[in-house]
Amino acid sequence: QVQLVESGGGLVQPGGSLRLSCAASGFTFSIYAMRWYRQAPGKERELVAAIGLSTTNYADSVKGRFTISRDNTKKTVYLQMNSLKPEDTAVYYCNAVNQPRTYWGQGIQVTVSS
Repeated sequence: QVQLVESGGGLVQPGGSLRLSCAASGFTFSIYAMRWYRQAPGKERELVAAIGLSTTNYADSVKGRFTISRDNTKKTVYLQMNSLKPEDTAVYYCNAVNQPRTYWGQGIQVTVSS
């Protein structure tokens, strides 16, 4: 059974940091590209960060603030989020892709507010 389970979300003040984790099971994690998406209320889901075997990509809005990484031995992908802004408030989703297969986590809330 495929599972992607996110953790690490919550409420943080502007300028603060959070680290999201996504633990995977039920598929060969090391051969999948891993992505973090987010969806704010009333907005479309957007790609935040992606990591392949060795390459990473980021949305312009998070470059220099967010870092995606993966640990294939733990089958986990991380999103370190620093200098958080209120506009980072959203539900964050973990996504695994190895075309044509794609899997999604259930999402986790991140709220940036004073």
